[in-house]
Amino acid sequence: MSAFPTPSAWCADLQVKLMAALDAAWALAEASDDPAVIAKARDKARLCGQLAAEARKVAALVPQPKPRQLPAMIHEAFDRLDAATAPLVAEAARQEARDAGKPPAAQALAMQAALKKLKRRERDRARGAQAPGAIPRA
Repeated sequence: MSAFPTPSAWCADLQVKLMAALDAAWALAEASDDPAVIAKARDKARLCGQLAAEARKVAALVPQPKPRQLPAMIHEAFDRLDAATAPLVAEAARQEARDAGKPPAAQALAMQAALKKLKRRERDRARGAQAPGAIPRA
C-alpha cells in the first residue's frame, strides 16, 4: 500500500502541473493568430486558475501540524508557577494533616444528615414508594 501525499504536497504538485498547463496554453495563444485557438487557450488558462484556487482552498483546510514539544517559554512559566505556589501547597498539606484527626464540625454533621435524607427520598421516589409523611398524589 503506497503512502498518500499530504494535502500541502499534493497542492504543490498540482500547482506545478497547472503552471505547466498554463504555460502551454499561453504558448499556443502566442504561436497562433486564429481567434478560436486563442479563445481555447484563454479558457484553458481560466480553468487552470480556477483549479489552482480550489487546490489552495483544500490545502488551507488542513491545519498546520502542532509542535511536538512545548516551547521553552511555557516550561519556564510552569516552573515559575510551581515555585510561587509551592509554599501555599505545602501549607495546605500541613493544614490538612492537622485537621485529619479532628471530628467534623456540628454544622457539617447536620449538612451530611440532610444530604443523606435527600438522597434517601430521591431513591424512594425512583422506586415508586412514597417518603414517610408525604401526601399521596391523586
